[in-house]
Amino acid sequence: MTSKAPHNIPTEATAEQGEVMLDGPDGLAVSLTPDAARRSAERIARAAQEARDQSRAVDSAAEQEQIDHHRL
Repeated sequence: MTSKAPHNIPTEATAEQGEVMLDGPDGLAVSLTPDAARRSAERIARAAQEARDQSRAVDSAAEQEQIDHHRL
């Protein structure tokens, strides 16, 4: 895990001469084959869903802690 805050600006993706070009924050620049780009997109989508689920779980736990604290 990184100590820097996560970026909230999405990476740009374009197709150029049969390659997928990614241009993102902090100088991210990479070219991928179409298959590698598709597989990467699937992995990113799965990780994004997992991160959302983790965030919801943390939020839910914090809300429950506040409720329990007020009951004391």
